[in-house]
Amino acid sequence: MKTITLLDNDSLSLYVYPEHGIVHHEIHKFVFGETWREMMMKGADAFIEHGCTKWLSNDKSNSAMRQEDLEWGQKNWEGRILEKGWKYWALMMPEKAIGKMNMRPIVDRYAGMGVTVQIFSEFDDAFKWLTQQS
Repeated sequence: MKTITLLDNDSLSLYVYPEHGIVHHEIHKFVFGETWREMMMKGADAFIEHGCTKWLSNDKSNSAMRQEDLEWGQKNWEGRILEKGWKYWALMMPEKAIGKMNMRPIVDRYAGMGVTVQIFSEFDDAFKWLTQQS
């Protein structure tokens, strides 16, 4: 399987799997502000460039999203990938309770916009589910 690494540092990793149409981010520690925004924009660029329809978010090591990042994402990120065909989101929720509570409205928002969302605890299960979606 061809994997393109877009970012890989102590805070996060970002990959694209072109033949599966998947962008995948993995948070290694709490990410916010410019670091989070760079990851999301690079991910959106790869999503569009490779004709992706699927996103895998491993947010297990993240915490609650800051309100300004949430608003930035709604204004600058979501429209770009929704317009280009975002259909499936495999989400590995933050392990911290506050992070889980913070993600629930985000999950509901994207589900309401037509994105099929599934929540997973293991990467292999999330990746397998995404590869089975067309």
